[in-house]
Amino acid sequence: MVAVGDRASKQMVKFAANITKESIVDVEAVVQPVEQKIESCSQQDVELHIERIYVISQAEARLPLQLEDAVRPDADGEEVSGRRVEEFTRLELSNCNLLQAIFRLQSGVCQLFRDTLINKGFVEIQTPKIISAASEGGANVFTVSYFKTSAYLAQSPQLYKQMCICADFDKVFCVGPVFRAEDSNTHRHLTEFVGLDIEMAFNYHYHEVIDSITDTMSVVQFDTFSFFPLFFYQKYSNSYDMFMRGEEILSGAQRVHDAQLLTERATHHGIDLEKIKAYIDSFRYGAPPHAGGGIGNTHISIFVFRFIMSQSCVLHTFFFF
Repeated sequence: MVAVGDRASKQMVKFAANITKESIVDVEAVVQPVEQKIESCSQQDVELHIERIYVISQAEARLPLQLEDAVRPDADGEEVSGRRVEEFTRLELSNCNLLQAIFRLQSGVCQLFRDTLINKGFVEIQTPKIISAASEGGANVFTVSYFKTSAYLAQSPQLYKQMCICADFDKVFCVGPVFRAEDSNTHRHLTEFVGLDIEMAFNYHYHEVIDSITDTMSVVQFDTFSFFPLFFYQKYSNSYDMFMRGEEILSGAQRVHDAQLLTERATHHGIDLEKIKAYIDSFRYGAPPHAGGGIGNTHISIFVFRFIMSQSCVLHTFFFF
């Protein structure tokens, strides 16, 4: 509150009134209780009587979108007074329209993922992202110039996870960027996302790995995404997928842990054995049966983004730079 008085002149009030919306300011003020609750503020019992005000960073007078429009929820088919900011506009203006809720949920997912697996005896690893050979089959790989030769952006950390299992790590996980050359304009195809990957050895059956993955996902689901139903689908090939609202969020399988069979299959598919020599050699000196899977964190973020868009403005937190 700025009003003419002993500590505030007319010029100061006029100066404060001309400060543009979303500017960053520092103030010196006295905290005063109020007789009636202030309905338009989150702090309703007190107000600031400003004595000094400094503009640290002034925003332009014309903002690309208005906060009151950005926080207006969907109306589920009903008419709503005022404008709404469409999803495409939000993404285009991500430099000044940062949905904190999405990033805080992403942070929470990664933290729960780490904490749960570390408590289960897993070791977190960091794997290379520029590699000499495609880490998965198919053509969806980015090729990059690497001095006088070519290299690839990692489609997954799978090869390195398996090599760690061969080195008696027993249980490993990693959180990091994954790159896919998906030339498709759909929300199901992403060229870059944060992957949450698990790999572990098992004693009797790969269902031991499935149990560990589903337990981990359950912790993340109930602590962060309690509004999603989680589905599980198992195939005949010792592989498995997990779905959330009909969308695949995890895929995994039991791996081949025999060097000769790996060599035969790589040759059959025309893979240059020299480029994956270190990978195959790691299985020559005893490798336990193991399985794993990869979770696409950005897939989850898309669901969170759409969920937040459909909820009340309480979940919307915007920050203007």
